[in-house]
Amino acid sequence: MGRLVWVMMCMAMTVGPVLAAPPDPLTAEAINQAALPGTAKTRKGEADPLLVKAQVLLDRARFSPGVVDGHDGENFQHALKAFGEARGAGHQGKLDDALWTALAATSSDPVVTEYTITPDDLKGPFVEDIPRGLEDQARLDRLSYRSPAEMLAERFHMDQDLLAALNPHKPFDQAGTVILVANVLASRDEHAGRVARIEIEKSRHQLRAFGEDGSLIAVYPASVGSEEKPAPSGTHSVRAIARNPTYTYNPEFRFKGVTAKERFVVKPGPNNPVGTTWIDLSAETYGIHGTPNPDKVGKAYSQGCVRLTNWDVESLAAMVRKGTAVTFVE
Repeated sequence: MGRLVWVMMCMAMTVGPVLAAPPDPLTAEAINQAALPGTAKTRKGEADPLLVKAQVLLDRARFSPGVVDGHDGENFQHALKAFGEARGAGHQGKLDDALWTALAATSSDPVVTEYTITPDDLKGPFVEDIPRGLEDQARLDRLSYRSPAEMLAERFHMDQDLLAALNPHKPFDQAGTVILVANVLASRDEHAGRVARIEIEKSRHQLRAFGEDGSLIAVYPASVGSEEKPAPSGTHSVRAIARNPTYTYNPEFRFKGVTAKERFVVKPGPNNPVGTTWIDLSAETYGIHGTPNPDKVGKAYSQGCVRLTNWDVESLAAMVRKGTAVTFVE
C-alpha cells in the first residue's frame, strides 16, 4: 500500500508542466490604471503598461523620454532622473514610490485614448521606399512618411511597434478606424513660456531648456556630434528657425558613403536628414534639428549637430527666439 501511494505521488509530481499565468493584454485599461508596484505580466520584449504610463506622463511634463515604447532604457532613465531632480523626488533615475507619486500628480487625464483616423490623415503623399544614401535621397521630390502608421506613431510620439501592439489587426490605412494612441498632448501647455537659455549636456546626451526666471522648462534626449564632425564647445546663439527645411550636403564634411564632390540638396519632409525643423546656431553649419529615426535619438551620434525627435524640436522651436543662448557642456 505504501509503495502504491508513493508511485501515485510521483505521477502527480511529473505529469505535465505547471503553466505560468498568461501575460496581461496591453489594453487602455491596463495602462491607464497602472501604478506602483507594477503587477502586469508581460512577455519578454513586450511593452510594460506601467512604463508606457510613466513615459506619457514624462512627455506631458516636458521631461521627454524620446519615443514612447513601454521599455526601460537610457532615455527613460535620464528623463526620470531629470524630473526627480527638478521636483525634489530623488535623482537615481529609478521609478520608486517618491518619483511615481510626483509623476502621477502632474496629470489625471488618461494616458491612452481613442483616436479616429480621418480622410485627411490618409492624403499623404507617402513615399513607400526611402533609400539610405543621401545622394539617392536627393533624387526624391519629398522625404514624406512611408505610411499612415509611421505618421500616426510620430504624431503621438510613439514607437510603431507599440502602436501596432495596442491595435492588433486594425487597418491604419482606412478612414474611420478607431485606434488607441498615447494621449501625449493632454494637460500640456504648448506655450509653456519663453526659453531664455539652452544647455547641451554632451555626456548625458540631453538638451535642457531654462526659462527667464532660471527654472527648468524642458528636457529632451539628444544625439550630439560624431567623430567625423564633433559638436562645438562654448556658448553660441540661435540665429534662425526653419520649419520643413531642406538639407544641403557640403562635400567638405566628407561623410562616409557619400562620393559627391559638389553640394546637393535633399528635399523637405519628416524623413529628411534634419527632420521637420532646423534651429540654426551661430556656430557655422551647426544646428538643433529633427530626425527620420526617432528611436535612435540619444543612442547614436549625429553628424555634428544636436538631433532631437521631430516632435521635441518642434516643441523647442515654439519657445526659442533669435538670440537665445546655447551652451555646450562637456
